Amino acid sequence: MTDLQIWVSVLEMGCFYGLIALGYLLVLQGAGFFNFALGPYATVAGMTTAWLVAEHEVPLWPAAFLGLAAVVALSVLTELVVVRRVQSRSSGSELPALVAIAAVLFMIEQSAGLAFGHQPLAGQSLLRTAPLEFGGVVVQPYAVLLIGVTVLVFAATALWIRYGRSGRLLRAVGDGEATARLLGLPVARVRLLAFAVSGVVAGVAGLLFAPKAGLQFDSGLGWTLNGFLALVVGGTRTVWGPLAGGLLLGAVQMFVPYYLGSEFVSYVVLGVALVFFAFRPEGIFVWRVRT
Repeated sequence: MTDLQIWVSVLEMGCFYGLIALGYLLVLQGAGFFNFALGPYATVAGMTTAWLVAEHEVPLWPAAFLGLAAVVALSVLTELVVVRRVQSRSSGSELPALVAIAAVLFMIEQSAGLAFGHQPLAGQSLLRTAPLEFGGVVVQPYAVLLIGVTVLVFAATALWIRYGRSGRLLRAVGDGEATARLLGLPVARVRLLAFAVSGVVAGVAGLLFAPKAGLQFDSGLGWTLNGFLALVVGGTRTVWGPLAGGLLLGAVQMFVPYYLGSEFVSYVVLGVALVFFAFRPEGIFVWRVRT
C-alpha cells in the first residue's frame, strides 16, 4: 500500500467520523445534549439495508430508504420517549438523561444482534461501478460516494443553519434554550428536528461507510466514541469543525499503524484526545455565542 493509497483511506474514515460528529453537533445545537446513540443509529441503517437485500431480496435503494426510515424513527423515539421524559422528571438535569442514552446505546446494539444476527454482514455499496485508478492509487466507488456525499451534506448543513428558517431556529435555541423559551420560540419542535436530522446524517454515514468497514451489531460503540472524539478535536465554532476533527482522527488511525505498528493506535488516539481535553477543550474551532 502506497502513501497515497493510505490518504484515500484517511479521507474515507475522516468523512465517516466527520458525519457522526456532525450529528453530535446538530443535537448539541438544537437540544444542548450529547446523543451517544449515533453510532448504533449508523449501524442500524447499514445492517437493515444489508439484511433486507441479502435475506429478503429487496432492491438496494428501497432497502436503503427503509434503513434510513428506521434510524429516523429511532432518533425521534429517543428524544420523545427517553431524553425528554427523563429530563422533565429530573428538573432538566443532564446526568440522568446521559445515563439513559447510554442504556439506549446498548439496547439498540443488542436489539440489532437479535434482529440481524451476531455474524458480520457485508455492507451494500450504493454505487456499483468499476473502481477508479490514478497512478497506482485505486479508489473504490463507495469511497467516491462517501467523500462526495460528505462534502454535500456539510455544505447543505452550513447553508441551512445560516439561511434556513429552521436552521436559524436551531442556532437560536443552541445559543440559549431558556432565552428561546422566553421569546416564545418552538423549543420542543426544534429539539425534535435536531434529533431527526442528526439521525438522518448518522444513517447516511452508516450506509456509505458499511462497504468499507463491514457491519457487526456491536460496531456502534466504537463509532460513537470516534465521532465524539472528532467533535472534541474539531470543535463547534463552524459546521466544518467536525469534518476537520474527523480527518485528523482518520489520519492518526491510518498512519500510526503504517509507521509505528497497530499496537500504538489506541495510545496515540488517546494521547491526542488528552491533549485537546487538557489544552484546547473547545477544539480547533469554537462556536461564538451571540450576545
